[in-house]
This record gives sequence, C-alpha cells and structure tokens, in this order.
Amino acid sequence: MVFSSTVFLLIFLPVVAGIYFLCPRKARNTVLLLFSLVFYGWGEPKYILIMLFSTVFDYTNARLIGHFQDTGRNKAAKAVLIVDVVGNLGILGFFKYTDFAIDNLNSLLNAGIPALGLALPIGISFYTFQTMSYTIDVYRGIVKPQRNILNVGAYVTLFPQLIAGPIVQYKTVEHELMYRRESVFEASRGMQRFVVGLAKKVLIANQVGALWEQISAMSAPTAVTAWLGAIAFTFQIYFDFSGYSDMAIGLGHLFGFHFLENFEHPYESRTVTEFWRRWHISLGTWFREYVYIPLGGNRHGKARQILNLAIVWFLTGLWHGASWNFVLWGLYYAVLLILEKLFLLRWLDKAPKWVGHVYTIFAFIMGWVLFAITDFAQLGQYVSAMFTATFVDGTALYLLRSNVVLLIAATIGCTTGPLRLWNRVEDKLSDTAAVTLRTVGVVLLLLLSIAFLVGDSYNPFLYFRF
Repeated sequence: MVFSSTVFLLIFLPVVAGIYFLCPRKARNTVLLLFSLVFYGWGEPKYILIMLFSTVFDYTNARLIGHFQDTGRNKAAKAVLIVDVVGNLGILGFFKYTDFAIDNLNSLLNAGIPALGLALPIGISFYTFQTMSYTIDVYRGIVKPQRNILNVGAYVTLFPQLIAGPIVQYKTVEHELMYRRESVFEASRGMQRFVVGLAKKVLIANQVGALWEQISAMSAPTAVTAWLGAIAFTFQIYFDFSGYSDMAIGLGHLFGFHFLENFEHPYESRTVTEFWRRWHISLGTWFREYVYIPLGGNRHGKARQILNLAIVWFLTGLWHGASWNFVLWGLYYAVLLILEKLFLLRWLDKAPKWVGHVYTIFAFIMGWVLFAITDFAQLGQYVSAMFTATFVDGTALYLLRSNVVLLIAATIGCTTGPLRLWNRVEDKLSDTAAVTLRTVGVVLLLLLSIAFLVGDSYNPFLYFRF
C-alpha cells in the first residue's frame, strides 16, 4: 500500500484515524502497531516476519545492554552491541546483497553459482538503520532501554515513515511514544503538510517521471533530449522523495509525533557540501553519527578525514542499492566533497553566488544520471549523448513544448519562492481569511491530486526500491 493510492486515502487512513482517536490513550501505540503491520503486509505479508524479528531482536539486545551496564559488565554490553549490529547488517546484507555478490563472483570466477532470486523486503534499509540506532544509543547512554515491547514495535513499524523514511531515530520520539498529546491544531497542520506532499508526488513527480521514462528508453537521443531527460529525473526524484517525506511528517503530526525535517530546498544550494546538508537529512545524520564520527571524523588530520569521507560515501552509495552504479554515485560525491574540503569551498566563497549555483546544479544533475541508470553500457551511452550527440531535433523541440509548463512549475516548486509568496499573502490577511485561504488551497490540491490518481496509473515511490 502506498500513500498516493485511493485505497490509502479513502479507506485505510480514515479507518486508522477513527479507531486511533476513539481508543483510550494507553491503547494507541497498539493500534498503530497493528495497523502498521497491515499497511506493510498489504503487498508482501511474508516479510512482516522479518520486521517483527528485527523488532524483537533489537528490543532484547537493548534490554540486555541496559542490564549489563547497570551491573557494571561493560564488556558484556559491548559484546551484545556487536551481536546486534552484525545481526542487523547480516539480515540487510542477505536480502539486499546476496544476489549482487553471487553475480559478481560469477563474472570474476565464472563460478556458475545460481542466484537465490531474493525479493528485497520494502523499507528494510530504513527500518534496519532505525533499529540499529536504537540499540547503539542505548549502549551510549543517550536513551534508556524501552521496557514495553509494544512501544518498540510501534516505533519500528510506524507506518507514516516505515517504507521510505525519514529515518527516525528513537531518541527523537522517545518521549512522544509514551507522552504525546494530539490536538486538532496539530492534526490540521499535519493534513495540510500531507496534501502538499501528495500534490508533489502526483502532480509533478509522476508527470516528470513519465518524461524521464520516455527519454531514457530512446536509443539515440540528441544532446537536448538527453539533458531534458536528466533534468526530468532530477525533478522526479526530488518531488517524489520530498513529497513522501512531507506526507510522512504530516501523518506524524496527525498522530502526535514530530519527525525531523528531511529536505530543506536542496536545489538552491551553492556547494555540494551544502546540498548534502539539505538533501535526505536523516540519512546524512545517521551516517555522520554512527559511521563518520566513530571513524574519527575530522579529528585526526586531513588525510584521515579524506579516508573517512571516502568510506562513508562508499557505504552511502552501496546502501542505496545492490548495483555498481550506486557505488560509483557515492564515490562521485566523495570526490566532490573531498575537493571542496581541500580548496573548492574557498574558491566558491570568493566567486559570485551564481557560479556556485551553476556548479552545484551541474554536479547534482550529473549525479542523478549516475544514480538513475544501473547498466554501465547504457550509462556510458547516455552521458555521451549529453555531450557529443547531435544538438537538437524535432523530437527534442516537441518534448520541450509539450512539457514547458510542467518544467516551469517544477523549477519554481523546488525553491523557497512559493512559500515566501504564500507567507506574504497570509501576512496581509486577517486570521480568519488566512485560515479560509489555506483551507481552500489544501482542498483544491487534494481534489486535483485525487483526480490525477483516478485518471492515471501512479508509479510507486522511487525510494521503495531501497
């Protein structure tokens, strides 16, 4: 089940919300746990067992770590933590990378090992990182081990952010798991945010995604067509993923949770370093706290910092998918970030602002091409077309004319411009008029999004495959 479906919008969400608010407060985590399992198991019920195992595994390990630390047996606590990390990574690695490893062994050694044909459980990369962060933070003494397994289960399976994030660390919702207070104001705020995310997904991401699919299937696109496709995917992945994050954060507000922001208009960045502070913030935070800093961060000299950055970005690329193009994508950003640390940031600080914007836009468009195309031969052909193919033809001009309004809307929509304009308009209105305008706007967006859903076959969120 996905947020951008009529089943979710018209049946699942109203039923969950109705039962949730009718239940006593003490039973609400149980309600969320049960309905989250239904949500997750809608398409692949067998993988519920993996998620439940991860929940029990990390709950038990956190309790053991807390017990051993309380009794002064720190070595035993550390041993449990190692078992927990190895176990979690082992589950993730088995389902996500076994066939990838087999394919590479067969290519290198001509071994003829048959692939297992494992289907990747949806969201496993996200909830594995969440459960690991919980036990690691218990070991560090940042949070106390949760005694109620239903609360841990509600945290791990919480359907708003279960499938594609944001990666919610336990410490950010520890208090709200037990003591949150829902309100009409928060629910209204959450539903407004949800509808904005739905509109991003349905009205923009799906449409530019169709353009990318059309262009990426062409055997010999012109340079203009290839660049148009790359730009289309650049918009698709932003509006798709930031739209999902908006919907998840909005649903969190509905049920009394406050998830941290996951995007802060990254396409306005002037450096790649700034871009990655604004894009998929929860993933960057996770790798910084649980990989980069434990490796030493920037505390042991420039050479060690460069090595740590390379390791983190190799792992970041590999986390996104079992394919070498994702590793290449991660190392591509490692090189850019290292160059910025060494000298580029100083140059860009002295240059006019537009220089930084142009450089960063070029960098992330090329990065998304590496990300989007998994086949290296096709990737090479596509990049070559962007720079060496015939410049333009009738097909390119037709695609530009047909999609100019969509592209302009996407360009404006990924900036802070619409929000600033909306705030200026509201500032000039009375409170009643502002609320009325906001309500009318949200209702219109919702109706338009549903109309597109009914008339079109929506595609799943891109990050479901990770």
